[in-house]
Amino acid sequence: MYRYIILAMSSLFLSCKEASVNKLTAQQIIDKSIEASGGHLLSQSEVSFVFRNVLYKRSRSKRGKVLERIFIRDSNQIRDVYSPRGFERYVNNELVSLADSTARKYQNSINSVHYFAYLPEGLNDKAVIKKLLGETQIEETYYYVVEVTFNEEDGGDDFDDVYLYWFNKENFKVDYLAYQFSVNDGGVRFREAYNERVINGIRFVDYRNYGEDGEVSVFEVEEKFIQQRIPLKSSIILEDIKVSPDSYN
Repeated sequence: MYRYIILAMSSLFLSCKEASVNKLTAQQIIDKSIEASGGHLLSQSEVSFVFRNVLYKRSRSKRGKVLERIFIRDSNQIRDVYSPRGFERYVNNELVSLADSTARKYQNSINSVHYFAYLPEGLNDKAVIKKLLGETQIEETYYYVVEVTFNEEDGGDDFDDVYLYWFNKENFKVDYLAYQFSVNDGGVRFREAYNERVINGIRFVDYRNYGEDGEVSVFEVEEKFIQQRIPLKSSIILEDIKVSPDSYN
């Protein structure tokens, strides 16, 4: 974190006029990023993709956004639906009853995959608290670094997680993100975006997913990544992405 503070302090040497013209807020950076990534089109689109052999879908109903995942288990089709009505599981098109704790776990799981797939769109959710930490450089590219935390009331089960986003200063796209979590003894993850493709105006990327478990600070991972001291955990790859106008257009 000290890296960002030092870099941010260097801006004090700019003239007052130049600083007032060029300085952006965290909200302005996020808004520009959503626009540059086509996030404003998501509310008008139906999206589907395959992630780790599971089909994910996003659409709208009369009540609002609907998130789904569909997969086969033991020759049965499982369809999970998270909508304004809550979470529902269907097995071979029959609604099944789940314990509240189980439904909550499945709801968080489906929401997480969709959340990362459409970033930075979710950064304007009402639970999000945004803070511009400063600027930094990775290789030859300069970035705004924004910290994201969540209100406890609307932030879900993991409201105490801390996220960092690196917004490219030239095009405002998210090239890197990191987060610190506390479940299962905690840890950090650092994701590097690659394989960008734009489908009907919406940007999608895959990620190289680096990380460490245990008591590690999210504010240390950039330096560890630059020094190649953080191990690669997995790859986050979206396949067979489809985007079409939703049924309301």
